[in-house]
Amino acid sequence: MHTKHRVIASSVKEPPPGLWSNCVVVGEVVYVSGMTARGPDPEVILGSDEYTQAKVIFQKIEDLIEAAGGRMNDVVKMTIYVTRIARNTEVWRARKEFFSGDFPACTLVEVSSLAKPEILLEIEAIAHIGCSAAL
Repeated sequence: MHTKHRVIASSVKEPPPGLWSNCVVVGEVVYVSGMTARGPDPEVILGSDEYTQAKVIFQKIEDLIEAAGGRMNDVVKMTIYVTRIARNTEVWRARKEFFSGDFPACTLVEVSSLAKPEILLEIEAIAHIGCSAAL
């Protein structure tokens, strides 16, 4: 039986206790909560466009997965929430800077809003540590 444990990356601000975990690992599977482009000060959003915010978010996801012992190409599934679906190519452009080989399965959903009006996208990810070794 596998146990669940939280993983923390020093570069990714954790939410206050009792809300959620940014990253949880069960066995070799890593679950990353929806990440936004909030900075160290949660009132500050890093980037004013989808490309810049996506780069910030993918870096957070990479930092969390590496803290869990994996690498970005271990990501098998992402769900991306955007407020302007017509700008999805900017998200894909940023994604190409973090992935190679077979890209993860992905769901893209347009939503009317996220936690703050300046937040343009939120991305969650599931990774399976070690699965990219054969790529």
